[in-house]
Amino acid sequence: MDLYLFDFDKTLYSYDFRRRLPELARLGGVSQYHLASTWWAAGFERLAEAGEWPTADAYLDEFARVTGARLTLDQWADARSLAMTRIDGSVAALRRAATLGTVSLLSNNPAPFAEALPRLAPDVCEILGENRLVSAQIGVRKPDPRVFELAVARYGVSPDDAFMVDDSAENVAGAREAGLHAHQFTTPELLDAAISTFSERRR
Repeated sequence: MDLYLFDFDKTLYSYDFRRRLPELARLGGVSQYHLASTWWAAGFERLAEAGEWPTADAYLDEFARVTGARLTLDQWADARSLAMTRIDGSVAALRRAATLGTVSLLSNNPAPFAEALPRLAPDVCEILGENRLVSAQIGVRKPDPRVFELAVARYGVSPDDAFMVDDSAENVAGAREAGLHAHQFTTPELLDAAISTFSERRR
């Protein structure tokens, strides 16, 4: 059985941090500059994506400690949703891939994203079911080849039977280093063609 791994941000949904940061600042009662400099520029979000705080509660506690902005998970999700817009053709490609093999998310994101995803993207979760791999829960971020090795092992397939789509050239290179077939996302039309090519490779 083939495995189709999909990135989330800028692949299934567009993502614009500039629409998220002002709402986080408003909800947290601090400035946008303070949030961006103390959390993102200081590397805390990257650590969170690598599993440093593997639950939403742990993440939100650390976020409050570092930035002074205390948020609930609902507030975090409200701000996150402002930055997201569904890419219809990509979600359609995900749905088609689900008829060809096993589909799963493979996303670099922190623990609140994993817990809030059914609210943020119920359409994607309806297709994926429980097949949602988020780096904070795995403990490794893309493009480290280990994250792809762990993903294929999770679903019991060989790397040659796995297809990864991601908007990042670096992440695509990491997937290929791990032996997966990989496609750099630019348009839904080219993604759909790449899925067809992969699914037909043994015919």
